[in-house]
Amino acid sequence: MVVTAPGMGKAYRPKDHFFRKAKKEGLRARSAFKIEEIARRFGGFRRGGRVLDLGAAPGGFLQVVAQAVGPEGSVLGIDLVPIKPLPLAQVRTAVVDALAEDFDARLLELEPAPFDAVISDMAPKTSGIRDTDEARSLRLAERALEVARARGKPGGAFICKLFMGRDFEPFRAAVRASYEEVKVVRPEATRGASVEVYLVGLRKRA
Repeated sequence: MVVTAPGMGKAYRPKDHFFRKAKKEGLRARSAFKIEEIARRFGGFRRGGRVLDLGAAPGGFLQVVAQAVGPEGSVLGIDLVPIKPLPLAQVRTAVVDALAEDFDARLLELEPAPFDAVISDMAPKTSGIRDTDEARSLRLAERALEVARARGKPGGAFICKLFMGRDFEPFRAAVRASYEEVKVVRPEATRGASVEVYLVGLRKRA
């Protein structure tokens, strides 16, 4: 079956190679291969590390990151919707709105210690209006960066999805102000019609 993604104007195949591969490997989403590629190319996760995953549902990123940090590490996945529990002791999940006024307090209750990496796969509900969707995506990316600045460890990593748009460069500059090295990545598993990319910030400045 070929369908057209809303607002994209270009067909894509929902059950493509990465969909089938994810199903075969027991991964919850084809997007798991995006974070797997980013980790393979740039690192960002260490054995025993503590990671925050924003926009974690349905849990594909959690599966990959949990394997990277191992049983001695910890991964906290947060989303607006419940995430089906994973049989991994190092993974916890919570239903929390990253844009809510009490988010910082809720996050502190869930994990008082700083994070070695903050990742965000948060995405807005698309309207099909490009400027609107880009603005909503940017707001989520900005929020993720705020969290990473406040709760990320010096030397840590930041990985964030956002839609390419006219405000992309100012946001990349903001990430550069907090991280020594910044990469722009379009993982192989990204659908051809998608306008999303990932910004990878390495070695958070003290």
